[in-house]
Amino acid sequence: MMLTLRCARRTRVFFSLPPSSSTKTTAILFSTAVSHRYPISPASAKTSTGNGSITEVHNSNLVSYFKEWFMSQRNPLYDRIFEILRTQEGSSADLALSGFNLHLTEPLVLAILNYEKKDILSCLKFFDWAGRQPGFFHTRATFYSIFRMISKAKLTNLMLDLLQNFKKQGFDKVAYYNTLVIGYAVAGKPETALRVFGNMRFQGLDLDEFSYHVLMNSLVEDKCYDFAESVAKEIRLRGFQNHITHSIIMKSLCKQNEFDRGEEYLRSLLEGNRADLNGAPVAILVGALCKNRQFERASLLIDEFQKLGLNLMQNAYGVWIEELVKAGKLDIALGFLKDKQGVDGYIPNIFRYNTLIHKLLRENRVEEAYDMLVDMKERELLPNNGTMNAVLCFLCKAGLPDIAVDLYNSRREFGLSVNFMAYNYLINTLLGEVSANEAYRVLRNSMEHGYLPGGKTFSIIANALYREGKLDELKELVLFVLDHNIVPNRYICNKFISALCSVGRVEEGYLLHDLLNRMSKLSHRSGYSCLIIGFSKLNRGDIAGRLLIEMQENGYTPSKRLFREVICCLCKMENGEKQFWGLLEMQLARNCLSIPRSFHAFIDGAGAAGKPELSLQVYELMRRNGLIPTLRADILLLRSYLKNQNTAHALQFFCEFCKRWRNRRFWRVMIVGLCKLNEPEYASKIMENMRVNNLTPSVECYEELIKLYCDLGQYHKAIYLLNDMIIVGRPVSSFIGNVFLLHALRTKKLYDAWVSLSLKQNLTPVSWMLGHLVGVFSGCVPGRFDVKYYEALVRQCFPVDIYTNNMLLRRLSIDGMELACNFFNTIRENGYEPNRWTYDIIVHGLAKSGRNEDAKIWMEEMLCKGYDPTDATEKYI
Repeated sequence: MMLTLRCARRTRVFFSLPPSSSTKTTAILFSTAVSHRYPISPASAKTSTGNGSITEVHNSNLVSYFKEWFMSQRNPLYDRIFEILRTQEGSSADLALSGFNLHLTEPLVLAILNYEKKDILSCLKFFDWAGRQPGFFHTRATFYSIFRMISKAKLTNLMLDLLQNFKKQGFDKVAYYNTLVIGYAVAGKPETALRVFGNMRFQGLDLDEFSYHVLMNSLVEDKCYDFAESVAKEIRLRGFQNHITHSIIMKSLCKQNEFDRGEEYLRSLLEGNRADLNGAPVAILVGALCKNRQFERASLLIDEFQKLGLNLMQNAYGVWIEELVKAGKLDIALGFLKDKQGVDGYIPNIFRYNTLIHKLLRENRVEEAYDMLVDMKERELLPNNGTMNAVLCFLCKAGLPDIAVDLYNSRREFGLSVNFMAYNYLINTLLGEVSANEAYRVLRNSMEHGYLPGGKTFSIIANALYREGKLDELKELVLFVLDHNIVPNRYICNKFISALCSVGRVEEGYLLHDLLNRMSKLSHRSGYSCLIIGFSKLNRGDIAGRLLIEMQENGYTPSKRLFREVICCLCKMENGEKQFWGLLEMQLARNCLSIPRSFHAFIDGAGAAGKPELSLQVYELMRRNGLIPTLRADILLLRSYLKNQNTAHALQFFCEFCKRWRNRRFWRVMIVGLCKLNEPEYASKIMENMRVNNLTPSVECYEELIKLYCDLGQYHKAIYLLNDMIIVGRPVSSFIGNVFLLHALRTKKLYDAWVSLSLKQNLTPVSWMLGHLVGVFSGCVPGRFDVKYYEALVRQCFPVDIYTNNMLLRRLSIDGMELACNFFNTIRENGYEPNRWTYDIIVHGLAKSGRNEDAKIWMEEMLCKGYDPTDATEKYI
């Protein structure tokens, strides 16, 4: 096996060979003298090497190395205990557990409960058994541990039953009330916990230190900060304050975004009793700053406290690394880790390692992920479930699915619970490199353990089985899902229906839907939706309409989109109006929706189908049936006229009812609709009447009319409207700001209009600043374009979004593409995700300036993101 130069230079041992391994075995396994240190390297994942040599790795021995590491985190005694808890019941289980002669203590019980904490039922059985053993009484910590497990599993009723059972056992009042407070606090019911606490105090009883802190933490989690502060005062009065108190207070400050107070609190702790200070408050503040995207401030805080020489930074380092990874700053995180390992001897915990490895794998940095696994093994860190899943993902990425499958098949030996990511990697790798049959087997096993594949994975497997002609396997898969009560089984089946509909196999999806109905396993909402949309696209409105009614009879309320799809399809059919009225009659007869809501759906659907006359007939039918049309009905009819460019009827209808509905929404629909019909005069007049009627137009009204004025080149009116908008107290939205910047890039007329209007009337400060920006963007204001200065100026005018950044990028590209490319990176660093236009501006600018090779590199990245260049950009390339 040809190892990379990097691997050859390394000397640390990842997996030591078993004692019985011979030199011959080693030679079979690894072809170089140093390769026994690395049972696998990413560079050797493919058997063909650079010089053409081929190496065969003995899979069973390689699997044994991983198994040895995985088994190091198992406890044989605890494994036997949980085996009994899973397989035996009642007195049989009690007798078997008693046979271990366990000397029950709080640490032991906590260790056993945390060993398999995802197995709630077994943990509850052990908790119950331990509580019945002579000489052992459950403590606050053991109750807290089991409550946490139940709460995370969202089994609140079970927790309440447990508390009620505890009450019947006749414990003393103090213990009972403390346990109640802990239970309700952990269950996310702090208000109930407070009532219990108040009852305690009324009886002259009090909480202990542990319970006080659990209650305080619950109040902070529920954002009851004032109550939490009151509890904190009680803790101080009783002398219970410790490092846990400081951590909860810091959490409270951070959840309120009180970062300055948080820093002050930390420094006050340093000035006081440092014995009460540990690294948790520092880590909490660092994490909160990062979540608020204040990375620079968090970095300065870490540096400041590191220089104090206190042993407080282990937690802060870990949180800093994790938040950098979450923010997409993986390289910075890796550099920080390397620096702290070399200087401070910092060793991340297992969870931080797992976070880094998974991120490296997601970015296809397989060798670095391998290095991380080596580092973990060398430092003798015990792998957890996340680590074992990371190894499975690594093997798949390294092109070794056979070894991954061997480990997967042996997962019960070392207690591996395969997670979503590992299943996806394994299934997709098997589909690509082995066979659909093997992928289907893993999928079936995974569903037995509650794993619900994503729609994409399910579709891939289904299509793979179709392509290979594995119709029996596909049928077996469907029946397996239906027969084995996988939760939720309808969701799985409907994912399959959705996959069939998405590839145009609507009839097959309908057959499966019919099978579900005959088996009294009703289709899910998503299944109905996909079938209805699918048949509508096939112009089978009769079936789509029947499914729409059936969907409601089974308790699902169709969306407005579904009604529109069906009604549009029916109106296109022969005798479309007859089909329309027939469906309405069925809808009213079934009484699945309220009568007004049914009428509303058909008024809206007829409008979407281009039949405003039908909308009016349904509206009149509503009146004849004694129903007074609501605001919603009037809005839907008005929209029907506007969508179909029936301006005259829309104006007539609006004038008739605008006095009845002194409601901004009714006026907004009319103004926005007229703007989309390019009727600025009517829209402007109605907006003026709106103001006369003491109604302030919405931001959307201003947005649409300003955009229309700009599109028509009527810039004076657009600027006047902007100024009016600010005067009435409406904020300048990102949309409006971006429209002005876009037109400034297109023409200098906008700035000329701004200057002209500023001489005639007083502009608001925001209007003036925006006018200055327009001048800069249009090139009318000379000088160097300082992007940081103008970005800050933009923020004073309106909120910045990705489209604003695109405008800045486009303006910057005029001054030079190097500046533009640097700003592209700044956009990402500021947390914005570049879109199609962001990439297109760069590619267009590079190509236009003659840098075609650079433009092609950028375009490759653009295409990988799923974005196509515009026609104008393609002409340059």
